[in-house]
Amino acid sequence: VQLQASGGGMVQAGDSLRLSCTASERFSSTYTVAWFRQAPGKEREFVAAEFRSYGRKYYADPVKGRFTITRDNAKNTVTLQMNSLKPEDTAVYYCAADRNLILSQIGAQSQYDYWGQGTLVTVSS
Repeated sequence: VQLQASGGGMVQAGDSLRLSCTASERFSSTYTVAWFRQAPGKEREFVAAEFRSYGRKYYADPVKGRFTITRDNAKNTVTLQMNSLKPEDTAVYYCAADRNLILSQIGAQSQYDYWGQGTLVTVSS
């Protein structure tokens, strides 16, 4: 499956932004879908995911309560709604998907087989 991320841009602190990830084929419930991000000079880190099958959602502590991941299987999309953005949210955001990882691996980027190309989010203070 091929993933295409979009929606990045430059915003001010406190603003909202919605990222979208469109898949080349249907995002069935057999896929775990996730967002990761990589800030300048830092390693890529886990942001949010929705586990396959029962759709439970998981978030990294820095984004809890501000970001929401949503899957729309009918539209083959996964969105990341980002509210109350902070300068430290500045990063390239990547969507990812996988059919085989287990729950304990949900934050491990090495376990995801499919990746989008990344979209840049810049938050100014």
